[in-house]
Amino acid sequence: MVKLDAGATLKRLRNRYRLVVMNDDTYEEVVTFKLSRLSVYIMLSTIFVVLVGLTVALIVFTPLKYYIPGSGTSYQSVAELKQLKYRVDELEKQNAYNAQYIEGLKKALGSGETVKLDTTSLTIPPAEISND
Repeated sequence: MVKLDAGATLKRLRNRYRLVVMNDDTYEEVVTFKLSRLSVYIMLSTIFVVLVGLTVALIVFTPLKYYIPGSGTSYQSVAELKQLKYRVDELEKQNAYNAQYIEGLKKALGSGETVKLDTTSLTIPPAEISND
């Protein structure tokens, strides 16, 4: 098995190469680049990171995030949902109180039953008692 030497690998990454772009008709050099494998890896890695960053920024800071399945809703809609839930709870309580009130009225007005009131705990202040 061939052992890779770290010094040889680093030396191979740092070897300089020349990239020449030539005009095919006149063989004139249009552009010349001096590159190494390491600089190509760094350049491609940088391009990859920038593209991933731009894609993430595009999704996070634009309405495109709403088209991704499973993504959360916006903070504004969460606040609206909480407010609507609170209003529904209050309306349910009010509806229960109204139903209880209507049942009490039905018992008092419609049925032949007598309602027994507890008058023993009722106290009348002495200033309101008058002897006529």
